[in-house]
Amino acid sequence: MANNKQIAQNILAAVGGTANLKDATHCMTRLRLYLKDDSIPKDDQVKSIDGVLAVVRGGQQYQVVIGPNVPKVYEELCKLAGLTASAAVQDAAAESADAKLIHQKLTPKQVGKNIMGYMAGCMTPMIPVLIVGGLCRALNAVFGPDLLGLYGAESDLYILFDFLYDAAFYFLPILAGVNAAKQLGISPMLGGYVGCILMAPDFAAFATNGQPFTVFGIPCNTSTNYAQTVLPIMLSVFFLSLVYKLIKKYMPDMLTTVFTPFLTVLISTPFILCLLAPLGTIIGNAISGGLAWFGNATGFFGVGIIAALWEFLVLSGMHLALLMPMMASFFETGVGSGPMISGTFATWACFGVALGAVLRLKNKQEKGASMAAFVSGIVGGITEPTLYGICFRYTKCFVSLMIGAFVGGAYAGLMGVCNYAMTTSNFLSVLSFSGNTTANLVNGTIGAVLSLVVSAVATYFIGFSKNELND
Repeated sequence: MANNKQIAQNILAAVGGTANLKDATHCMTRLRLYLKDDSIPKDDQVKSIDGVLAVVRGGQQYQVVIGPNVPKVYEELCKLAGLTASAAVQDAAAESADAKLIHQKLTPKQVGKNIMGYMAGCMTPMIPVLIVGGLCRALNAVFGPDLLGLYGAESDLYILFDFLYDAAFYFLPILAGVNAAKQLGISPMLGGYVGCILMAPDFAAFATNGQPFTVFGIPCNTSTNYAQTVLPIMLSVFFLSLVYKLIKKYMPDMLTTVFTPFLTVLISTPFILCLLAPLGTIIGNAISGGLAWFGNATGFFGVGIIAALWEFLVLSGMHLALLMPMMASFFETGVGSGPMISGTFATWACFGVALGAVLRLKNKQEKGASMAAFVSGIVGGITEPTLYGICFRYTKCFVSLMIGAFVGGAYAGLMGVCNYAMTTSNFLSVLSFSGNTTANLVNGTIGAVLSLVVSAVATYFIGFSKNELND
């Protein structure tokens, strides 16, 4: 059920608040706003609001397409802005066009867009934090013992930058939970609280020692540490929001402040800890096992395919299940081949996406953010600013990423490239190909550069639509 008050609040804030609103009315499907300055609202920001289907400018009105619940949203908007409600206007043409839009909103394509929009809304506000964390890691990579050696790993400066990085990435479930709750129209603190539950020290300890645990007698999978993950919290907060809104609908007003959140958490927790949060791990073990077999069975093509899919595995945490058996083999033999090398080329493809965005985007702020993502990636080995700040916002960049990763991975697989060392995930990652023949190092480096160049070129030419470039 739509949270009409929350929709009204979000729309009012996005169009510049009460100070920018002269008057408002509505038709059967649209909220029609008369603004003092119609340059203030950003159409993409308004369209991203949960409950908004589209935005139309025309007739000195800023029209927000809501759907059949627009009278309730209008009523809430009038209360918030202190306006006197008026009768609905008639606009048959607009209603006909909006009817088609509303009918289309549950198509598979639109569902996919809604999912990507939800994920982007969870992650995009965190981009400044991710960039800061990534650049702190980059400083250690350049000035620390791995490169220039200006200070050691035991120095206070190295430790400071390291925990500034950890603070940005370790607590991702909490930060993402706050944003997820905002997207879904419930208290942001409840979303953050779900993240805290997943990261509670005692619960995290179960993942370390494998201690069994039950939730109201239901066995709980305690094998996963949810630090630095985002998909478990996104699933969990979505379910929590459904429970919260259902309870709030029937809870008496005098009891809702205390009992709505309390009952929501009690009812949701078994589903979150026993099903939703571990879901990515459960599915991931099966998928990763299949991918490992596919990569080993299909030679260079399989290496390329896994490289193309690698960052999606990272986003879901599935890459860990794929890495574990390969890591065990590496520690026994000292050689990593086939699917194990795929991640390196996916990472270099991420660098290329950020570089392509720097070269292609026109907006100075977006160009600057893309440059920060590129630096934090190639120097610090942190790809999250690229994935969450660029790819989730401009979804065609995922295609560019996959193309570049496939080309680099397939080339390395074709040339029989192997890993002989464990290195960082920044530009020094090519050193993992040293330790045997010079040809192995050269071909591994060529594969990495191919991934970067191909993904950068693909990003430049196909990564952005005309509308995105003109924003």
